[in-house]
Amino acid sequence: MYNDLRITPSILNVDHSILNAEIARIAEDSDLIHLDIMDNLFVPNLTWDFAAAEEIIRNCPIPIDAHLMVNDVDRIALDYARVGAESVTIHVEASDAPIQTLKEIRKLGARAGLALKPGTDIENYADLLSNIDMLLIMTVEPGFGGQKFMVEMMQKVRRSKELIGDRPIWIQVDGGVSMETIAIAREAGADTFVAGSAVFNAPDPAEMVRMLRHRAGDL
Repeated sequence: MYNDLRITPSILNVDHSILNAEIARIAEDSDLIHLDIMDNLFVPNLTWDFAAAEEIIRNCPIPIDAHLMVNDVDRIALDYARVGAESVTIHVEASDAPIQTLKEIRKLGARAGLALKPGTDIENYADLLSNIDMLLIMTVEPGFGGQKFMVEMMQKVRRSKELIGDRPIWIQVDGGVSMETIAIAREAGADTFVAGSAVFNAPDPAEMVRMLRHRAGDL
């Protein structure tokens, strides 16, 4: 769908035994599927290993947005780009060579994303913006779904928007996105929204994706 507003549902808390069916329910209305990869080292949670993630990427009916919350991200990110993830996001806090890794992700044909934890200041990494296609501002501490949206992160979103200027870089927010908070994030300058619990806990996940898009698009 790629336009100036993107909804990227997270499958973090979806029942893995019916994962394909759950993705199919929302695929037509979503722009990408957000795939959270955690190694129980960088964050205190463990999700899919690479083999399982590769299968999801190859079988998904719409593009995958891979969010890597892992140590050794400079190596692992390239594996995700090679197997076809549309977008690969690395955490600057886990990277030893972010510029090189971001450039390599792009060379492999994926969009390069840079993620910042809530306590990480965008001012310290403004020089990396020329190497990315998306900036992910975490609006919760990474690791678990269902957390409360940190409204204080909207100042970081606003400042990021200023630093980005007219460059075609998406600004993504991840954590606590709902019908109430998506409007706040959109007003601050975000254009790409990760929603997990709000979507898959709804009676009709596809309808919730449409409602979130409409709510953000009203601004």
